[in-house]
Amino acid sequence: MKKYFLLFSLLISSLYLQAQEFSYQVNINTPKLQTTDPRVFETLRETMLQFLNNTRWTDDNFAPEERIRCNIQLTITEELSNNTFSADMAIQAVRPIFGSSSETVIFTHVDKDVTFLYEQFQPLEFSRNTFNDNFASILSFYVYLILGMDYDSFSPFGGEPYFQIANDILNTIPPGVASQFGGWRSLDGNQNNRYWLIENILSPRFRPFREANYEYHRQSLDLMHEDANTGRALMVQALDKVSKVNRAYPNSMMIQVFSNCKGNEVVEIFKEGTRDEKTKVKNIMQKIDAANASKYRAIGR
Repeated sequence: MKKYFLLFSLLISSLYLQAQEFSYQVNINTPKLQTTDPRVFETLRETMLQFLNNTRWTDDNFAPEERIRCNIQLTITEELSNNTFSADMAIQAVRPIFGSSSETVIFTHVDKDVTFLYEQFQPLEFSRNTFNDNFASILSFYVYLILGMDYDSFSPFGGEPYFQIANDILNTIPPGVASQFGGWRSLDGNQNNRYWLIENILSPRFRPFREANYEYHRQSLDLMHEDANTGRALMVQALDKVSKVNRAYPNSMMIQVFSNCKGNEVVEIFKEGTRDEKTKVKNIMQKIDAANASKYRAIGR
């Protein structure tokens, strides 16, 4: 009986592990720590890993090689009390490029509005329709935003249900919490917060951007190993769509995120492009990523 129970347990464990969508790495820096015991943040790191890697976020099964690899760098910037902290949270997510051993960045962002309460050994819990605590909501919001970006890159508008869940999380934040902690409202600081991330991606004006996300990844980048010339030609068309969205919705946050994700990758890909491709791509990228316009000179002529 024990033998069969063990086999059954191993089978269930294998299926559960296969279902995991993410492989998160978390680092916590405390350069200004004064009073809090550093062991509190060691516990927080383990709690975050348990929450992010072991929660079932979708109904789909992911093989180990299909998991979305993510890194979080949490830098504690201020101790507001013995259990309340302000932090900057840098997040990056990558997905594999089909037919190669390489990966591509699908999301990168630094959230400077991370304020949270944490008692050592306090668990993190996710609820789509009920607010539990600000930190769990922030982490869950980014989980679903990244899932949306990933699914959009594999099928047209495939990320829609996950973007909607991210929006649901935003809408569960009580007004008092939103005003106290920041990052959840349109008027908080500038247009570089969580509100504007999900507002951009769900805006009708951004539908062509989401089409371009699919075309860039699935129809060009994933096929580069078979036909690099065709892949680059299709990528130019995708970048042109991003450029049109930028003209319709200037200075939008998601265009900045796209540029941060793809700028260096685009440079390397189009170093091998035709003269016409190089000219078009430089013009596009220098407009949508004006702050880093000089970077694109490396594409050449």
